[in-house]
Parts: sequence; structure tokens; C-alpha cells
Amino acid sequence: MKILVINCGSSSLKYQLFSMTNEQVLAKGLVERIGMSGAVLNHQKGAEKHVIEDEIPNHEKAIALVIKAIIDPNHGVLKSTDEICAVGHRVVHGGEDFSGSVLITDAVMEALKRNIELAPLHNPPNIMGIEACQKIMPGLPQVGVFDTAFHQTMPPYAYIYGIPYDYYKKYKIRKYGFHGTSHKYVAERAAVMLKKPVEKAKIITCHLGNGASITAVDKGISVDTSMGFTPLEGVMMGTRSGDLDPAIVFYLMEKEGWNFAQTNNFLNKQCGVLGLSGVSSDFRDIESAALEDKNDRAQLALDRFAYAVKKYIGSYAAVLNGADAIVFTAGLGENSASMRMKICGGLEYMGVKIDPDKNFTRGVEADVSADDAKTRIFVIPTNEELMIARDTYDLCK
Repeated sequence: MKILVINCGSSSLKYQLFSMTNEQVLAKGLVERIGMSGAVLNHQKGAEKHVIEDEIPNHEKAIALVIKAIIDPNHGVLKSTDEICAVGHRVVHGGEDFSGSVLITDAVMEALKRNIELAPLHNPPNIMGIEACQKIMPGLPQVGVFDTAFHQTMPPYAYIYGIPYDYYKKYKIRKYGFHGTSHKYVAERAAVMLKKPVEKAKIITCHLGNGASITAVDKGISVDTSMGFTPLEGVMMGTRSGDLDPAIVFYLMEKEGWNFAQTNNFLNKQCGVLGLSGVSSDFRDIESAALEDKNDRAQLALDRFAYAVKKYIGSYAAVLNGADAIVFTAGLGENSASMRMKICGGLEYMGVKIDPDKNFTRGVEADVSADDAKTRIFVIPTNEELMIARDTYDLCK
């Protein structure tokens, strides 16, 4: 069975084509600058890469080019779209409507559109991708896989906020959490590495990249996570502020004369390690500035980020009553040995102990714990596309 996985952004589209017989990636690629000049499709089959430049005014044209590349006699891997059994779509926000992946129906599409107000930047392009696939490949099963679904197992006391309950009922203001597909994947892999069923494991997963979130996974389900009503809550990130006193927002709006749009842009695009360091939103640039240029603000940004992650790990250890493993994933988590060391320093009371030699690894699955560590430290590259493909396969096989 061949499964096509689609991940649509506002001006980009990532895709992977899987053979579910052995979960092999047959082809993958990225369409960039949709609706803009200089649009391009970067298609890859094995080590072979092919670049297609074209006018790509919308997601429908982008999907059409992807299909054309997949069945191209020279660069493709299929003879026709008839070989594709289903399409799995990443959808950022399912609200309270979905606690798992679902086959796309008219009722599901209506729910996705209702939830646009919860994810105005993400859900519209996700919906456009689904509609484009339905038009180009009519009758082919389409599956929605939600970033928020994994966290729908959180108990009410974990997801509710300290505001009048009527506003939760009226506007669905609550913690939703994000990166759920990633957290689920690495938690399941961690259980395999622990050599125990995920249903018997206590795992803290750290998805650390330009966007970052921490999740407490108990018996295979999410019981708490750091991101909230939006991805703005939690640890400080590349450009997002993370947790802060809400009064700061009102104070800055008054002092700077900002309106809602300006304030929203500030908190989401100008804060985090970018705002604190003044260097970049890319942790690689910040680490370089701190190490090579002895930049104090860059070092402060790194220290603050590590401190915030450590606090969440400690709080989730309390929630779980201990932890069998801590997992690092995503760009920073998988590749920065120094950040892993900084975060884990001072967690010895939890039985955390990193082996510096084992920790000197990048982007590969590894146990970087010392041999006598009680709590294991794993580096696990995330694979959200594979999780989407698996869910799609399970619903359509």
C-alpha cells in the first residue's frame, strides 16, 4: 500500500510517499513560495534530486506538480496515481472535536473550518491541501492527523485555566498542546529502547527546535504539555516569548501604544531567544556567538532556555511521580550536545546522568545516559510523517 503524506503551510508544501510494506520512503519533496514569484518544487527520489521551477499560484497547482513529479517517467516512482491508496494530511488544530486521526468527511471539513479561529495561520492551508487533493484525486481516501489530538487525554485539571468556567464553555479557552504527533512517535520509540511496553512507561519528551514543547507521557498517553491555548505558551522559543506575566502585555501596549496586531506580532515574532540574544532565532547562531564571540546576551539566552526546559522536566517528574526516560528530539534536541548537557545538569536527584562521550552525537537515535543512570536520556530523531502515514494506513487498510 502506497500512502502520500501532505503537510501544507501558508506558502509551502512538504510531502513524502511511503510504501507501507516496509515503511520505506519512495520519494519526498518540498514546494516553496506558493503564490509568490520564484516558486519551486524540490523533488527527491533516493539520492537523486530534481528541481522544478514553475508558476504555482495556489495549493491546487502545487499538489498537481507533486503528483506529476511522483509519476514522471524519469524522476517518479509510480506509474499512475492509481497506486496511491490514501493521502494523510497534517492538520494543526482539531480543537476538542478530535482525539485521534479520522477519515475526512463533509462533517470533518466543517469542524476543521470551525477551528480556524483557534489556528488562523495553520488550519486554512491545511484545509486547502485537503481540498486540492480531493479535487485532483476524487474518491481517494483522505485522512486528517492532528497536532492536538495526542494531548486530548489530558485531565481537566491539567488543561483548564484559572478564568471563569463560562469562558471555557463559551469560547473553548483551554490548553490544547501541539507537536502531538512528534511527542507520540518519540515516546513510543523510547519505550522500545527501554525494553518495556509504552503502557508501563513514564516518559518526558522534549521537542526542542525553533518551536519547543515538553510533554509528560504516562502509560503512553499525554497527561500534560507545555504549549497551551496557542503555541505561544511554554518555554521561550526561537521567536516566541513563552511563559510570562500577562500584565507585561498590558504594560507594553500602554507604553508603546501598540494595537492587538502589533502586540501579537511582538510576542510571536520578536521575542524568545531572538529578542533576548539580539543575534538570531537560530540556536546554532546563538551557540556560535556565545562560544566564539563571547557574547553575553547570547549566553544569557541559552542559559534562560535551558533553565526553562529544566523547570518543565522537574514539574513533569512531579506529575508522573518519577520518569523512566527523558527524550530529546527536533532540531536542537537532536543535534546540540551542549544544550542536552546544560538541561540535564542538576537533575541528578532524578537519577539523571549523561555520559559525555555518548552525548557527542547528532541526529541519530542513541542512549546518551551513563551506564549507572536510573533515568535514561535518549536522543530520538522525530518522524511525524511516518506517524501520519501509519495512522492513514490503519484507517484505510
